[in-house]
Amino acid sequence: MKLSKEQREKADFEEIKSYCAQGAALDKLLVRVSDKVSLCVYEIKSAKTTDNPVVFFVPGWITRPFSWKDVLKEITKDFNVIYIETREKRGGITKGEKDYSISAMSQDIINLINKFKPEEKEYLLLGSSLGATVILHSANSLPVKPVALVLVAPNSEFIVPWFWKVIISLFYPPFYFLIKPAVKWYLKNFRMSVDKDLAQYKKYSAALDAADPWKLKRAVVSLWRYKVWDKISDIDIPCLFIGGSHDKLHTPENLIKMQNIIPESVYIDMKTNSETHSSEMVNHVRKFLKDIIEKEVK
Repeated sequence: MKLSKEQREKADFEEIKSYCAQGAALDKLLVRVSDKVSLCVYEIKSAKTTDNPVVFFVPGWITRPFSWKDVLKEITKDFNVIYIETREKRGGITKGEKDYSISAMSQDIINLINKFKPEEKEYLLLGSSLGATVILHSANSLPVKPVALVLVAPNSEFIVPWFWKVIISLFYPPFYFLIKPAVKWYLKNFRMSVDKDLAQYKKYSAALDAADPWKLKRAVVSLWRYKVWDKISDIDIPCLFIGGSHDKLHTPENLIKMQNIIPESVYIDMKTNSETHSSEMVNHVRKFLKDIIEKEVK
């Protein structure tokens, strides 16, 4: 049975609530970031009094919260979190908006930070996949400097073969159900190592099932020309790159190239996409922050 908008929103709220650490408080906000766009944002306050920076969390393209359940349960133990749904996701409002480019999403993040007004180095930007690319794109234009960037498998560019460009350009979104099995088949057989990480394929399949086909088409068309390389050489914020050498969807060799370009950065290989989405990833974040503080004290 298809859920109404109100039922779906309630279900989404209860889902994220179940992924919060015990005692954490959850609030849902609709934050206006431009005349046409309001983002769905979940504000999670840890039950513990904490001196840790506030984490502005930008998940990947069409990613559902389920993908981050282990990370959310761990990170909300001792961090306050602002979980941001970028404009291609179903929770926000895009009134007639057709721009789903990295540039537009980056400006959304900049405007959102202006709304929350964190102090300099009192917040951290954490993103995954497209969310991490958005963070890299916006890094030199942020209104307030974060203490660090944590970048889980950012996309340096978006690989879309010519035949998929033709198919995507021609397909009519209400017929999305016809093309979706072919997209899943392509990901499974050509873009993912399902023998090493079947969970990654299952997560992406679920995300494709839940995606808004109109936003999905516009987003794909906006992304396939993008490359991040000329946006990162001047970044002077400590960066933690987290990738998986078996996660070929996110081109791990390019993560190392990006890390080599940014002066104050570290790369950690967690082998698989599932590991980069685990509670252990949060421990790497804690250690990275500790290292930054110790370096500043010296």
